Amino acid sequence: MSGWTLTLRRPPPLRLDLRTLQPAALAALGAAEIERLPLGHGRGTLALAECFELAPRSDDTLVIAGDCGRCDRLGWQMDGGRLLVDGPAGDYAGAGLRAGELRVLGPAGALAGCEMRGGTLDVHGSVGDFAAAALPGSLDGMRGGTLLVRGNAGERLADRLRRGSVIVFGDAGDWAASRLVAGTLAVAGRVGAHAGYGMRRGSVVVMGDPDAGPPAASFVPAQDDVTVFWRLLARDLARHGGAFAELPRRRIVRHRGDLAAGGLGEWIVPR
Repeated sequence: MSGWTLTLRRPPPLRLDLRTLQPAALAALGAAEIERLPLGHGRGTLALAECFELAPRSDDTLVIAGDCGRCDRLGWQMDGGRLLVDGPAGDYAGAGLRAGELRVLGPAGALAGCEMRGGTLDVHGSVGDFAAAALPGSLDGMRGGTLLVRGNAGERLADRLRRGSVIVFGDAGDWAASRLVAGTLAVAGRVGAHAGYGMRRGSVVVMGDPDAGPPAASFVPAQDDVTVFWRLLARDLARHGGAFAELPRRRIVRHRGDLAAGGLGEWIVPR
């Protein structure tokens, strides 16, 4: 495979749909074929060459550079390879990601990592609402893989999360972990109102306020011994560094809930 660097000429007047720009697909094409690829632009299409300058790379990485805040569906259902966005990304970044690595060296819009199934999405900035959640009209959110958010997350983070790990180095907005089915959510900062609403199973670790109580009255103290479980979970989170590196040395307070949805989830606050 050979990689390519696509540099956005200027921010588009309408939003661009870049779901067709996949590392494996572009590696099999020549420069002339890539320049003719149609990109969704509003209700119509534009040839890739009208929007991007194209240059070959010596490695197998696909790099998309420039202010891509109006470029949506980067890494849409990507099933392998490495995609690097050198700048901000629009909505649906990494949505449906199945395998490979997508790195965004800036913020990303709404629905980042929604319905991921595998691979790694690493956002070096903040993300908008509904990250790691379900696509509009769907019942299941993120189903596998790892989402790393180096900044803050918007509202409804990990809504309907079913599997996988979501690691946020900043704060999360309202309704974090709402209707969470399974998987792991770890937030180094604070979470907003209504956190854990309708949570059925899974694990949530919130580090921003060690004196915080349960997220709602429908969470109750858990008395069972989870020393081994916490040792394994803390070690797994610590490998991401930052505030999570100190977790194996900290004790925890643990609650179970949401009792209104079965009460099998766990809310963990390190002390």
